[in-house]
Amino acid sequence: MTSTILHPTRIIPFAFLGGIALGTLLLMLPAARAGEGSAPLVVALFTATSAFCVTGLTVVDTATYWSGFGHAVILLLCQLGGLGIMTGATLLGLLVTGRNRLSARILQRAEMRSLDMGDVGGVIRIVVLLTFAIEGLLTLVLGLNFLLKDGLSPRDALWNGLFHAVSAWNNAGFALAAVSLPGMARDGVLLAGLMLGVLLGGFGFPVLHELRQEWRHPARWSIHTRLTLAGSAILLVLGWLATLAAEWGNPATLGPDPVGWKLVEALFHSVMTRSGGFATMDMTALHDETQALTWGLMMIGGGSASTAGGIKVTTFFLLGYVALAEFRGQPDTNIFRRRIAPDVQRQALLLALLSVGTVSLAVLLLLAMAELPIPFVIFDAISAFATVGLSTGAAAALPPGGQLVLAALMYVGRVGIITVAAAVALRAGGAQYRYPEERPIIG
Repeated sequence: MTSTILHPTRIIPFAFLGGIALGTLLLMLPAARAGEGSAPLVVALFTATSAFCVTGLTVVDTATYWSGFGHAVILLLCQLGGLGIMTGATLLGLLVTGRNRLSARILQRAEMRSLDMGDVGGVIRIVVLLTFAIEGLLTLVLGLNFLLKDGLSPRDALWNGLFHAVSAWNNAGFALAAVSLPGMARDGVLLAGLMLGVLLGGFGFPVLHELRQEWRHPARWSIHTRLTLAGSAILLVLGWLATLAAEWGNPATLGPDPVGWKLVEALFHSVMTRSGGFATMDMTALHDETQALTWGLMMIGGGSASTAGGIKVTTFFLLGYVALAEFRGQPDTNIFRRRIAPDVQRQALLLALLSVGTVSLAVLLLLAMAELPIPFVIFDAISAFATVGLSTGAAAALPPGGQLVLAALMYVGRVGIITVAAAVALRAGGAQYRYPEERPIIG
């Protein structure tokens, strides 16, 4: 019998806490800071949480505050957080014992719903190989771009290429000095590489695994893969067009740019709101409608079992289909000629309500701690919970207590969704009795 401490729904939070604690200790070492002395506890804790939860929010300038050793620690935390504690722990178990324990399989099943239990070991190996392959390709492309376009030395070009490749694939959003806002806005290769890494990392390992096997046969794709791909495409295009319409004439964002670059930068913004975290525009200069749109896209996030955050694309569109079925008076919720189980619908509703409630509570706490514009606080709170990394600067302007609230949001947003989903799935079962039915008035 699995002990209380090692229960599958508790391994994930403890593992993430351990990774954050280790990262905090490493970042507090004097060698991790570029200047004199060591980083304060809150700064180190916030940065470690942001890196391990692959968020990208910062309270100090990443490029100038941290040393080369500090950058290496951040890179390592992003890599471990992106792969996921479950994947790493299960892979370690395969290497040491050559077999999977049932508890590890249950954890993996909770994270990768579309995969069969017997495929977990092979899939984990594929995930690791795929991660290194894509990061290697991105490192080569971005490194050559830094070498040829920006004139960096081969060593610096390779390091910058590796850092931003890992950051992009893991949807982390951390950037070094070589990726400044003006430079990014006019570097097509860099923007394309970052968008490719963020999009692939945000689809999720189950989707990539299924596409690898069935890419020639879309009719065989699971509902999960279809929802993720179709939903991501819809949100990407809508975000792109809406950003173009709202910011086209804004002198502080897209207004001064040529038409071609307006199209590219608006697309880049739409991609990054899904959890990428890189930016070519000042978030404080966006029009109100663009900020509200960004809130929604950040909250939805990317694919399940991916390096992206948010409530996930499948959750959002599944709830949309549930609402559509209610409007039509249909007893079942059907997607692509498949009936969705009632317990899955309840899980989606639970996760969405918990997410909105958590962010709302955090916003109230942050507003009580600092006098900052409400839209900016909402923006950074959603960005933290959805592990996006885009910021209006509110995170750095908050007092230490407020920064700890954001750190807790990043942790809950990254770990809480997985834990709640696993707990609900593990406890699902048919009751031995039912109470009499009653229909309260709704609305």
